[in-house]
Amino acid sequence: MSKDVIAQFAEIVGEANVLTGDADTAPYLKEWRGRWTGKTAAVVRPGSTGEVSAILKLASKTKTAIVPQGGNTGLVGGQIPDMSGKQVILSPTRLNRIRDIDPAGNTITVEAGVVLQDIQEAAEEHGRLFPLSLGAQGSCQIGGNLSTNAGGTGALAHGVARDLCIGLEVVLPTGEVLDSLNRLKKDNTGYDLRNLFIGAEGTLGVITAAVLKLFPKPAGRATAFLAVPSPEEALGLFDRARSAAGNGLTAFELMARIGVEFTTRHIPDVRDPLDRHHPWYVLMEISSGQSEDDARATLEAVLEHGMEHGLVTDGAIAESFQQRADFWRLRESMSESQIPEGGSIKHDISVPVDSVPAFLAEADRAVLAIEPGSRICAFGHLGDGNIHYNISQPVGADKAVFMTLIEVITPAVHKIVRDYGGSISAEHGIGQMKRDELAEVKNPVALDLMRRIKKDFDPKGIMNPGKVI
Repeated sequence: MSKDVIAQFAEIVGEANVLTGDADTAPYLKEWRGRWTGKTAAVVRPGSTGEVSAILKLASKTKTAIVPQGGNTGLVGGQIPDMSGKQVILSPTRLNRIRDIDPAGNTITVEAGVVLQDIQEAAEEHGRLFPLSLGAQGSCQIGGNLSTNAGGTGALAHGVARDLCIGLEVVLPTGEVLDSLNRLKKDNTGYDLRNLFIGAEGTLGVITAAVLKLFPKPAGRATAFLAVPSPEEALGLFDRARSAAGNGLTAFELMARIGVEFTTRHIPDVRDPLDRHHPWYVLMEISSGQSEDDARATLEAVLEHGMEHGLVTDGAIAESFQQRADFWRLRESMSESQIPEGGSIKHDISVPVDSVPAFLAEADRAVLAIEPGSRICAFGHLGDGNIHYNISQPVGADKAVFMTLIEVITPAVHKIVRDYGGSISAEHGIGQMKRDELAEVKNPVALDLMRRIKKDFDPKGIMNPGKVI
């Protein structure tokens, strides 16, 4: 890219906010697991919607490819530029204002660069809850969460990012600003343009601000870490908990034993909450709008039923905020804990909830037939059918050799997913990792519509090229 074009970006945002040196751009060029690496002509950091508009106008004029990147916590490579060195990363880090909080209307209006945890804390200060919760919430940004339609552990009761967004402000590739930041729950005035951009992974425009839903803060929570004999019993326990608590069942996470072993082995200050080893575990949380005692009573009633019917074999109920946090840290560290174990072939899939046990059994058989020494680390959100079906290399195996099996293992796993009517991407998105496979599994009419929308919105192809489609 010519120095003149970079200089024009600097005129828009200031020289200090255009990064070109290797040391300055390095943090933006590598996916945190190390799977994707790219090059960039510059990292441009706008401080206002107007600056984003000017950036995209210039990019359209000069046919400069723009790669939006939030907190760089994505898992499918959607935020990483290619190796040409000609693409520009647009970082919304400076778009970090909370513009408005409306407790009466249960909304919060934030800019795209606000860190997810900051939104949660701002809501809590006003006696409200923002339920989107991810392991990366201390560094991921809401613009990226919306662009990838993030899911997380709160989706069971409150839905995914798409369900939590009322309005958006988006800058189009032409530089035009779509201002749809209304706070109305009812606005039946034509096409819902908001949902074109949520989950589009920056391929249609740049999200600069959003109006998000808030909820009353629970008066009490009860959290338990439970041992279950198998996914079948876990499903039975889920049915009972959902019947007893309704929308008060705010989390129901399933974990295989090996995930607990990895986490307690590699993550500091994490320990197994139970004295004996068990094949499967559930992290369950029940929230109440009335009191801690009410949440606890509901949880205990569910556990009593589970013990009586052989659905639960052991368990611990959190007796303090710290113990609850410890339970959650164990669960949320499972992806990170796999890194020291070597190569890991990961799948972010969903199947109908009642099909989860059958899927796990069938997928295990298929994977072990390909590589008998595979260590299958399955965990995830049983309540919404989303399983992170990860396979760590055999002990002592060569990482590079094992990772070549992705070409065999992933198609085998994804075929089983499709057989159960599931999705090959439950919450991580498509990015570059699943782009080619999407063309094989997506309904042809839907895929054609996606391509037509992309062409109409971005005729010059400057928005995150090579991603999604």
